[in-house]
Amino acid sequence: MPPMMEKIHKPLLAVLKKQETNRIPFWFMRQAGRYLPEYLEVRKQAGSFLNLVYDSQRAAEVTVQPIRRFGMDAAILFSDILIVPHALGQDVRFEAGEGPRLDPITSDKDLLKLNLDDVENKASSVFETVSLTRQKLKSEGFDHCTLIGFCGSPWTVICYMVEGKGSKDFAAARLWALSNSASFQKLVDIVVEASCRYLSGQINAGAEVIQLFESWAGVLDAAEFEKWVIAPTQKIVKYLRTHHPDIPLIGFPRGAGVLTKDYASQTGVDCVALDQMVPLAWAKENLQHDITVQGNLDPVRLLCGGEALEHQTHEILGGLGTSPFIFNLGHGVIKETPIAHVEKLSNIIRAYKVSA
Repeated sequence: MPPMMEKIHKPLLAVLKKQETNRIPFWFMRQAGRYLPEYLEVRKQAGSFLNLVYDSQRAAEVTVQPIRRFGMDAAILFSDILIVPHALGQDVRFEAGEGPRLDPITSDKDLLKLNLDDVENKASSVFETVSLTRQKLKSEGFDHCTLIGFCGSPWTVICYMVEGKGSKDFAAARLWALSNSASFQKLVDIVVEASCRYLSGQINAGAEVIQLFESWAGVLDAAEFEKWVIAPTQKIVKYLRTHHPDIPLIGFPRGAGVLTKDYASQTGVDCVALDQMVPLAWAKENLQHDITVQGNLDPVRLLCGGEALEHQTHEILGGLGTSPFIFNLGHGVIKETPIAHVEKLSNIIRAYKVSA
């Protein structure tokens, strides 16, 4: 008989390792951020968003802030998906009220500006944040809390690299991919390699779980989804499985709809995160038999509070909670969300009793 697996006492990590838990673990995307006054104070001290990301002491402090208030089962590294292009040498700026701005990559010639050799060095402060956060969680008694590292998945990161800013449809990236797929593949390969190095550095520093954010999966048709979402994710998963076989992986193909099933079955991730548009019954029938799922409360319901929040929270818990499941939002916490609503949601999840 194979040796019995040691009991894991961190609920979220236990669920991802296919162990039973006595309650449903939870965390919220963007749980550290602008809805918290303590975050705003640290952000003011840092002077700019990128300064905060690269200030390991302050970034670790921000990562732990929501755990102190709400007791989530996971802390997620405070960073940004655009650290990878920044580490590659692309100019990245965050302008107040306008979001990210990058010097666009638009041709093979521009690829020469990207330098894989310096990725780990430029991201070293992020790795230090991971290490400091693990220490802080332990010293403050949050032994139940799993630390999640992350990066943006290649397609999503490249959308910003090519467009130079946010967009509703990222037409520039889609046009390059369709009109010259061989050239576009070169950029994908660079970002895949950089992402593997970046995630490996986070794991070596103490990240216990990795989440891949494919925030713009929903702008692609099925054929392009297979090329630019599934295939690059497979490469990252294969790399991490080879070098860090014990680290669970969560994939979040936001907006993928029914293609989420292909993502879950083909990429090799341990858990698929769902946005709020995915019906609970469909997720249970098509996903949960084979893979852990995470999600999927609408952040606007959290903003609204009251019956709109409580009813759907119980629907999700009842609909998905009898199989391997992590409660989360369908996207990030909205900055205007009242703290009392987050506290209420945390208490509902914590008090929920799973029935077979």
